[in-house]
Order: sequence, then C-alpha cells, then structure tokens
Amino acid sequence: MASSIPLSDMDRLARDIRAGDRALLSRAITLIESKRADHRRTAAVLTQAILPATGNAVRVGITGAPGVGKSTTIDALGTMLTKQGRKVAVLAVDPSSRRTGGSILADKTRMAHLANDANAFIRPSPASGTLGGVAAKTRETMLLCEAAGYDVVLVETVGVGQSEIAVADMTDFFLVLMLPGAGDELQGLKKGVVELADMIAINKADGDNIARAKAAAAEYRAALHILSPRSPNWSPPVVTYSALTGDGIAELWTRVLEHRERLTASGEIASRRGEQQVKWMWAMLEERLFAPLRSDRALKAALPRIEADVAAGRLAPNAAVEEIADILGR
Repeated sequence: MASSIPLSDMDRLARDIRAGDRALLSRAITLIESKRADHRRTAAVLTQAILPATGNAVRVGITGAPGVGKSTTIDALGTMLTKQGRKVAVLAVDPSSRRTGGSILADKTRMAHLANDANAFIRPSPASGTLGGVAAKTRETMLLCEAAGYDVVLVETVGVGQSEIAVADMTDFFLVLMLPGAGDELQGLKKGVVELADMIAINKADGDNIARAKAAAAEYRAALHILSPRSPNWSPPVVTYSALTGDGIAELWTRVLEHRERLTASGEIASRRGEQQVKWMWAMLEERLFAPLRSDRALKAALPRIEADVAAGRLAPNAAVEEIADILGR
C-alpha cells in the first residue's frame, strides 16, 4: 500500500523504479493517485527524485469516437513496437468514469496482446475526479513510466470534450482516429479536436471499406486545408490503415517519428513540454485548492439549494459566491 512507503525510502524506491520493477511502479502510481496529504508530500519527493530519468519517451495522445477502434489500434501499434524492442506504456484520461478504473480495464480484453506482453504496461486513469486532477495524475504516472524505461507512452482519451484537449496538452503527438464514410462524419467533425491533430488516421481500411476509407481521407485532407495547423513546422497528414489486418500501422509510427525529428530539430518539442509543465502545475494547484470545497459537509448540504436558486434567477451568482464563502468561513 502507498501508506507503507516511508519518506526516507524514496531514493531507494526511485532506483528500483528506474531498474524496471513493475510491482514497485504500480505501487508508486497508487501513491501518486492518492488524495491523502501525507501521500501527496511523499509523491512530490518521489517525482522529484525520478525527474532526471524522464523526458526521453515518445508521448502520443490518441482519441476517436466510440467504435473507431482505439483499443484495437493501440494493441496493434503497441505490439509492433514491443517486437521492435521498445517498451510501451498505455495510460488513459477519463475524468467522467465511475467504473472500476475507467473503461481501459474492460478494453484490456481488446488489447489481448499488450495485456500479456512483458514489455507493455497498461494503467487506467483514476476512477473519478475533476479533469484537471485526473490529467495531472496521468501526467505524473507518465513520468514514472518513463523513469521505469518505457520509451513509448500512449495516452488514450476515453472521455469526451475537454479530455481531448487535456491529452493533447500532455503529449508530443496527437493522433485522431476516424472511420470511413467521411460524408457523415465530416458534418459532426469537432473543429477543435481536428485543430489539435498532428495526424488523422482512417481505421478499418480493409475489404469493402478500402474505397470508402480513401474517399474519407480525401475529405479530411480538404478540411485540414482550411484550418490552421497546430505547429508551423508540421502539416498534419491523413492516412488510412487497418487495425484488424495491421496494414498501415507501420506508416502511422513512421509519421510519428518524422514529426518528432522535425519538431525536435526546430526546438518546438522542448518549448511545448515546458509550457505543458507549467499548465500541469496550475492544474494540480487548482485541484488542491478546490479539494476542501468538495469535502466540506456544510457546503455539500447547501449547494443544491444555492445552485437551484441561481438557476431559477432567485439568487445572483456573485451573491451565491459570497454565501458559499461565508459557509466556508472565508
């Protein structure tokens, strides 16, 4: 358990994590995810201790609508990479899930190869919490995985909306998965998500779907032309592939490496990561500051009535804030 790790043992724990001890890595992640004040302090010491061993992994964010085949894609891509001698960590950001560990645990049945691969490590996001808190915990987990020698970190967003932005803000490369049949998908295409994309990949380009996948790719290329790219040093490509057959998976990774090489040479990766670290700091601070509000019993009892009064127009928002502050004694 996290509580059994004394502060004095952090240097030894950091060494064991860097040596690749998977059991201790899982134990350390549990410590990172804990909301206890003493655990937070210990986690901060541990994170600082492993920091010099982090930052060398390829960080890839992956998103896509339900049914697009994220899990199958991650399984195929991750398995290809472990066969090449790489170590792959798969993490999830899902602030909305109340299920045990988030949906990625269920998705392990669709990551059959990676789930049993000694060179892969799969970890869900915390089961509940605010987006900022979950994203920050996932970020710290990513650092632990990097220190443990995982040189590829795949971060899946299994939530919706803001979680996609959070994943884009903690990775170097943001991959957006789409399905064939661009006519329908394009109508509901979320502009914000596509603007974050470093690549759009059309899955299920196999059998009778190949022609539809190529047509979809052409539609997305046209759409990208009218959007501002995320980076001045990279024009997002649109590719087709099949997670089922494995066709095109190697090309996906080639594009990721090409992007990394180009943005490293320009200095953009380093500057982007620096900006991300500052954002993560503020996300964790906001989570820390809001935690007492969510746990205050008097406020919990009063909030439904206050929110109802504000929604009905009986109470002005600024007056509601003053009432909340009075309850908290601030």
